[in-house]
Amino acid sequence: MQAEAQAKVDKKRDKIERKILDSQERAFWDVHRPVPGCVNTTEADIKKSSRMKQPHKTRKSVYGLQNDIRSHSPAHAPAPEVKEPTEEEMRHQIQHWQAQLDRHRLNMSKVAESLLSYTEQYVEYDPFFTSPETSNPWISDDITIWELETSKEPGQLRVKRWGFGINEVLKDPVGREQFLKFLESEFSSENLRFWLAVQEVKKRPIREVPTRVQEIWQEFLAPGAPSAINVDSKSYDKTTQNVKDPGRYAFEDAQEHIYKLMKSDSYSRFLRSTFYQELLQAKKKVNNWLRRPDV
Repeated sequence: MQAEAQAKVDKKRDKIERKILDSQERAFWDVHRPVPGCVNTTEADIKKSSRMKQPHKTRKSVYGLQNDIRSHSPAHAPAPEVKEPTEEEMRHQIQHWQAQLDRHRLNMSKVAESLLSYTEQYVEYDPFFTSPETSNPWISDDITIWELETSKEPGQLRVKRWGFGINEVLKDPVGREQFLKFLESEFSSENLRFWLAVQEVKKRPIREVPTRVQEIWQEFLAPGAPSAINVDSKSYDKTTQNVKDPGRYAFEDAQEHIYKLMKSDSYSRFLRSTFYQELLQAKKKVNNWLRRPDV
């Protein structure tokens, strides 16, 4: 009768309460009447017993040293004496830390500042932020923007963009043409002509490359060349070897050297020149006149 009454009382309890009571009862019998062959948790540390049964394991670190992977809890037995690292292991460790010190790390504030500066510089050319002067030809069937891109008369934004960097000038056909005119006026166009000739070789059919390489060599780099360019001895020696087996990239070293010279000298003079300033001011006047409401 008592068991039936207890069963009725248990049915009235909710599920969570029944689970708690069941766990309490199991814990009581585990402590006071453990199953034969089981470890009495009140008399022995199960984790300690498990560690004592397992062999000692070690693993090798990235420096070649042995690292102990056993638990460092107070209950663990005293670890054996650590073996002193050898001279070779210490040398590897020193080299590792020196490599870590020499790694190039960027300051996040400088990175963010550079990214913001770049975004602000090009925001005028992003149609998502600034409405373009001409409509999208894929939506309105207005091809004005394509005509402006192929025109020999660049707009104000196009001329202004040339001042962002030498790459903006070199990748724009009109920019290259205007830059070449400026250098010709100063009788120093050989560097740009050499750079353009090397770029053109990279796009030629492979059967025409050897002949064109020899022509460029005779014009710009050979002794007594009519348009000799000034390159360092290392680039000249490397180019001399490459020309013996001419390929698309035979002038790669010389071209890179000339690019750096133009970036530091010719391009800076181009931006400071009245030639560029007059071109920029002329385009501003044209654009302002086109924007007048009465026109």
